[in-house]
Amino acid sequence: MSKPFENLSLNEACREQYELVLAKGFEKENIPTLMMLVVTELSEAVEADRKNRHADLSKFNMEFPLYVQYEKENYFNGLPNAELREAYRETFERNIKDTFEDEIADAFLRLMHLCGAYGIDIEKHICMKAEYNKLRPSKHGKAY
Repeated sequence: MSKPFENLSLNEACREQYELVLAKGFEKENIPTLMMLVVTELSEAVEADRKNRHADLSKFNMEFPLYVQYEKENYFNGLPNAELREAYRETFERNIKDTFEDEIADAFLRLMHLCGAYGIDIEKHICMKAEYNKLRPSKHGKAY
């Protein structure tokens, strides 16, 4: 596999995310728990933004230039040795971890986990909802 979820449908990516979560020792949670975990990630994103904590991809790429090339060829297969894995972890924690973008990514991954766990055809539901929204009035008839 190259990049995570590259060449996968959104539904396949959700199933893959769920399998990864299970492989990491987590279990199939109930829907209310999974939904609250999404809310938690979004709350963390708000706090990161309030503290002006945003990912610095330029600095990340400068500090770990090997990853830029590696990412293009092998992304998500896992870094090939312990030294690279440790360098990635340290660089990620300095430049990406707990930032607004990192927490938004966590929220997406939590939603993907939920969809994969419960077999939700999210592609179909997104398309159906987008089509319905086209039929709605300006601001959906609300003030904001």
